[in-house]
Amino acid sequence: MTGPNGGKRKLVAERRYPNASKPVKKPKKKAKTPTPRKKPVRRKPTRKSPSNPVVRLVSGLFRWIGRLIWLTVSRGALALAVVIGIAVFYIYSTLPPYSELLDGRARGSVTLLDRNSSVFAWRGEQFGGQITADTVSPHLKHAIIATEDKRFYRHFGVSPRGIASAIRINLSEGRGPLSGHGGSTLTQQTAKLLCLGVPYDPNTWKNQTEYEADCRETTMARKIKEMVFAMAMEARYSKDEILSIYMNRAYLGAGANGFEAAAQRYFGKSAAEVNIAESAMLAGLLQAPTRYAPTNNLQRSQERAGIVLLLMNQQGYISEEERAYAKAHPAELSETAEKRAGGYFADWVMGAGPDFLTRDTTEDVVIETTFDQRIQSAAEEALTWIFENKVRAGSEAQAAIVVMSADGAVRAMVGGRKLKVSGAFNRATQAKRQPGSSFKPFVYATALDMGWSYDDVIMDEPITLDIPGSGPWSPQNYDRKFHGPVTVTDALKHSYNIPAVKLAMDAGLENVRTVAEMFGIESDLAQGPALALGASETTLLEMTGAYAGILNGGSSVTPYGLKSLRLKGDSTPLMGQEGGLGERVITPDSAQQLIYMMYNAVQAGTGARAQIPGVEVAGKTGTTQAARDAWFMGFTADYVAGVWMGYDDNSPLTGVTGGGLPAEIWQRTMAQVQEGLEPKPLPMIRPATPPTVNTVERDTNTGRGGDKADNVLLDLLGTIFGGGN
Repeated sequence: MTGPNGGKRKLVAERRYPNASKPVKKPKKKAKTPTPRKKPVRRKPTRKSPSNPVVRLVSGLFRWIGRLIWLTVSRGALALAVVIGIAVFYIYSTLPPYSELLDGRARGSVTLLDRNSSVFAWRGEQFGGQITADTVSPHLKHAIIATEDKRFYRHFGVSPRGIASAIRINLSEGRGPLSGHGGSTLTQQTAKLLCLGVPYDPNTWKNQTEYEADCRETTMARKIKEMVFAMAMEARYSKDEILSIYMNRAYLGAGANGFEAAAQRYFGKSAAEVNIAESAMLAGLLQAPTRYAPTNNLQRSQERAGIVLLLMNQQGYISEEERAYAKAHPAELSETAEKRAGGYFADWVMGAGPDFLTRDTTEDVVIETTFDQRIQSAAEEALTWIFENKVRAGSEAQAAIVVMSADGAVRAMVGGRKLKVSGAFNRATQAKRQPGSSFKPFVYATALDMGWSYDDVIMDEPITLDIPGSGPWSPQNYDRKFHGPVTVTDALKHSYNIPAVKLAMDAGLENVRTVAEMFGIESDLAQGPALALGASETTLLEMTGAYAGILNGGSSVTPYGLKSLRLKGDSTPLMGQEGGLGERVITPDSAQQLIYMMYNAVQAGTGARAQIPGVEVAGKTGTTQAARDAWFMGFTADYVAGVWMGYDDNSPLTGVTGGGLPAEIWQRTMAQVQEGLEPKPLPMIRPATPPTVNTVERDTNTGRGGDKADNVLLDLLGTIFGGGN
């Protein structure tokens, strides 16, 4: 570029300021504040779409399916949660106050008291009374939680971890996922005890057993219902209320429903008083109540309690020292529970009242009985000792014992060799067997009441009787001998058959039947002369009651065991009985003569093994044909007792007669019964000298001056018309 003079123009910068002559002040620089350095943002690398269209199609399809599955699952879970929530809310709204759920028994209980008002047996569904988690022993509460659900206070009614663990264990052990371990929480178990709120309805289920089986069903659908019900319970009740329901409703064996009933049943104390060892035993029953019941197998129950103690220690409820002490001093049964006495007696008494107050009662009933535990123990010990020491090993022979007072009050009953039983076959009341010669006292009672005397003489000689429909019959004595003239006392003492048949024929078979029936032999009695030899069938209880009639002076008795029946908590009995005395059957004089004759049968006759030193004993042996049954029936002045031995299948006994082992069982029982009692004399005649044949005038045919019935009639006619002296 050139200037005006043709020279080159200087290149200068353009003026940046309006007044170039004035200096321009530079603005003061402000102190710069340090600014935080921004972290570099990592940008996700953009995923390049694959160039291959097939790959793009497949990957897009998978992404679409994944989104579909997620949407389905999430919305399905949401819908399921809504459904469960609605179900939980519905069940929650229908649940009653927890106090109404503590006693869920469909049946009531029966508590049996002995003659001293002490409990000796229970029947039905026992309920000891309502308890709560706050009133029971803390050890019991901890034992239940440690055994059944250690996370009880931390879950919402369902434990997913527990369910998953249970399924894993079941599958590893080769079972189905729901077979075996259930993974149920304590709340779920309580829901199951409540049968998911479905009450027992006799119109729906055939019986209680079918109802309970339905409650224990373990299908998947049932399990889901159980979980929903458990969550509703968690929302409705507190944890301690749920635990209280569980403790009141759990079945713990031996008819005990709830821990209070079980504590009373096994230890004779309240659930508030049980110690660590007892708490562990009770909690251990929850797994298998019948199997681990200490009344069934105490050692097995104690071993199970040891496992519970270990769990309590591991979870911090007890120290190692407490665990070791409880292990070394395990729980023991109370004296009453240990004895389990009177099972046969209790079953018999249960049939004495109406079913709606005994076997099928829906109320809690208390029955006062005539039972005597001391006498029962004597009978059980005697039977056990004889079979352990006098009977060959492996023998299946059975025995039964009944002991009663003279008024018919039954004091003890043994219905078989198995002593600690319930609901077993009772040979004392249910088995009908031939009594053999033990029936003869009723023949002699009839004859004595018809005018015969203890010192009369009768001929023991061969006789043949023509039995209509059977032909001739010739009875034989046990020793196969004939003894000629014998006194009536000696005939009974040695149990001769021929004199008994003669007396029965002389007194009249119908009269013998009448006397036996009036004394309480209710079974069908034989029609022919074999009646005199005990060919009819009867029960041991009937026979013992009939002998009691002889002891009390000739009046009939009805054996009884129930004294009163009342509802628990009430003092007024609904029914009762004071005694079993009935009508007079024979005169007191006849009874006294008969007792004297039976006393001789023990002192020097077939019943010698029944003697008790220092105590007067009267009785009679009985052995049936082929020794299928062996009996000893007898009494002291205080008690009557009967013993039977035989086989259930009616097989013959080997080397056993009524005067043998039955008499020994009787003697061993009654010797213990009489201990501590002041010996009393028997109510019998006491002649200055024993009767003998030589001192009695007799007829050569009948053994006395003609037929006794004819003599009585002649004496009566002579008195009326002035004949004779």
